[in-house]
Amino acid sequence: MLEQATGALRMQRPDEAERLAAAVLKSDRGNVLAAQVLGSALLMRGRPSEAIDPLRRAARRGADPAIETLLAKALAAVGRGDEALDRLRQATSRRPPFSPAFLELGDQLGAVGRFDEAIGVLESGLALTPDAAVLRIGLGYIHLRRNDRAKARGLFLQARAAAPERRDAVVALARVMALDGEYAAAADLYRLVLASRPEDPERSIELAKCLLEMGQREASEAMLRTATRGDARLAGPAIKALAGTPHGRFFLRPSAAAKFLRVETN
Repeated sequence: MLEQATGALRMQRPDEAERLAAAVLKSDRGNVLAAQVLGSALLMRGRPSEAIDPLRRAARRGADPAIETLLAKALAAVGRGDEALDRLRQATSRRPPFSPAFLELGDQLGAVGRFDEAIGVLESGLALTPDAAVLRIGLGYIHLRRNDRAKARGLFLQARAAAPERRDAVVALARVMALDGEYAAAADLYRLVLASRPEDPERSIELAKCLLEMGQREASEAMLRTATRGDARLAGPAIKALAGTPHGRFFLRPSAAAKFLRVETN
């Protein structure tokens, strides 16, 4: 059952993973892996408050940085930021080093504007795990938030050179290129990303923005309609993309924008 729960989580089926992991914990309350799967599934389903107790119980059973990192994510999601940072500092002190803990700590520090601390954390993680491309990409995003696009681009290029197949490195590089006005190059990278995963509305919207900037209005608008696929939750980013470029559109009424995108609203 635990193997099935782990497989369901890997296949992005958090409801099934939650049900199976909870069943394992009913008969074996001390099963740390089951608690980890349950916590991950609850976080994926947007229920962080419910993830805290099982993850906290699992964290008491041993110095597991993966559990501590998940617990920190749940704590941060419910507004307990200081507790989350304490947990992450603990997780980053474990050896061997656990790269996701450094990434999460850097992200959380960056989210509250503590960029220098975030950079220090990610650089220390890279010193311990120099092959961790995810930390290089995370560090690049912190520099991007500080508007240091040159440093961000360099880090993204390093990550992609080390692992050309990494989707997140390609996306990161496309973003900084778009910010630098290199829309054609960014569009090519977004197309590369979408070739392997066409059902990615966020990347489709980013590509559509590049097309708008390049003056390819009809192609962009068609892509935005496809990306939203009638989903009102995606209408906001799509409308922002349309309104945010010189070649886009501006709508006086939300209903007009929804009609243009063929999105049904209540």
